[in-house]
Amino acid sequence: MDKKATTRKDDYSKWYNDLVHNADLAEHSDVKGCMVIKPYGYAIWENMRDVLDKMFKDTGHSNAYFPLFIPKSYLSKEASHVEGFAKECAVVTHYRLRATADGKGVEVDPDAKLQEELIVRPTSETIIWNSYRNWIQSYRDLPILINQWANVVRWEMRTRLFLRTAEFLWQEGHTAHATKEEAIAETEQMLRVYADFAENYMAMPVILGRKTHSERFAGADDTLCIEAMMQDGKALQAGTSHFLGQNFAKAFEVKFADKSGKLDYVWATSWGVSTRLMGALVMTHSDDEGLVLPPKLAPIQVVAVPIYKTEEEFHRIEEKFMALGKELKAKGIRFKFDGDDNKRPGWKFNEYEVKGVPIRLAMGPRDLENGMVELARRDTKEKSSISFETALATVEQLLLDIQSNLLERSKLHRANNTFEVDTYEEFKQRIDEGGFFLAHWDGTEATEELVKNETKATIRCIPFTEHPVPGKCMVTGQPSAQRVIFAKAY
Repeated sequence: MDKKATTRKDDYSKWYNDLVHNADLAEHSDVKGCMVIKPYGYAIWENMRDVLDKMFKDTGHSNAYFPLFIPKSYLSKEASHVEGFAKECAVVTHYRLRATADGKGVEVDPDAKLQEELIVRPTSETIIWNSYRNWIQSYRDLPILINQWANVVRWEMRTRLFLRTAEFLWQEGHTAHATKEEAIAETEQMLRVYADFAENYMAMPVILGRKTHSERFAGADDTLCIEAMMQDGKALQAGTSHFLGQNFAKAFEVKFADKSGKLDYVWATSWGVSTRLMGALVMTHSDDEGLVLPPKLAPIQVVAVPIYKTEEEFHRIEEKFMALGKELKAKGIRFKFDGDDNKRPGWKFNEYEVKGVPIRLAMGPRDLENGMVELARRDTKEKSSISFETALATVEQLLLDIQSNLLERSKLHRANNTFEVDTYEEFKQRIDEGGFFLAHWDGTEATEELVKNETKATIRCIPFTEHPVPGKCMVTGQPSAQRVIFAKAY
């Protein structure tokens, strides 16, 4: 398989597609708009999922599962919700096929039409709140803190692996609370969990903020988000947390009796991240040679490649590496010894470079005699020769260093590509260069839409800040409470 990818400078979009293919992460399915996540790609997603799952459980949440199919009438109960998702919904109308008259194929059985059509879930607020209606009677039943890991379908016409597909994997949290304040605190808490994960596991710096009214989740009173900058300067929304107010409780008549016996509607949140994070991981760190993975999420953190001519040499090197591997695994480090004799060491070096393995070790007969091992780190491509006796400690520390370096490198990239602009003319001249543009906005949807139509840039978020600095809108000159982030986005 050809592992040579297009360079980022030549064609960033093609570079991304080539890399996803060459690193064996995913491929397009015969089902239009859908993807097959291959074992190596799924192993990365599993690492993400496992970390996030623990973070959710550490904050008091439990996992559950709700149906894939949603009665169409449920979706229409919350007006803004149905309006937001109507154009993306896949609809099930029949439940059976039958053989065609010529016996050579199948067709929909017209006698098997569903009494009520079913929506393949684009998100689960409606089906979940229908269940919550049966679970909640009193303040004693609250809060409900539930997450589900699932697949959803949003019928996308223009797709890109991981970033935008008709079906994707995600988690969606759905919580119910007795007070508005508690629900808002939950919304903010889960955004911080996402930011923690993005920065400390993905090594991807993010900006926390609030979406504008027009960019809110359909059916939410408020949407909070984390925004990341990719290497081409475009923004990627990496996670959202929604304060739903009492909208879904009112739509599904979910009331509870407080301590005084008074009935009130329940307060709600929902929050989620998806396999889109896989695309973010690729685009944040990778280079023209292939994938670059932060050690905390890499399926293989250390790979060892023997270099030998005779079977005796192989077994002596294997013995040394397996002993080191046992020590590494005891420290929780994911280690692989590649003893495949069908592939040459040079092929293996290239393979693991493309797949982004953080540390590669190699040993030949001379290294063995001298008690040395060659070490290559993926993030900087630096090579060194280290004592085999110190390999365990060196590898342990280097994994931490690589994780830290990737985050700092990404922070520097973002800092170098974040600009303050004060005039619309300057904004229009520079927006195609990529980056985050901090500009004043008058708070109106009309101005937001004008900028979007004329430049294809959107307000990514209104960043949280303790000291907002007022000014004048770059477009209208009207008063602005603070600068917001404009950028082109995925």
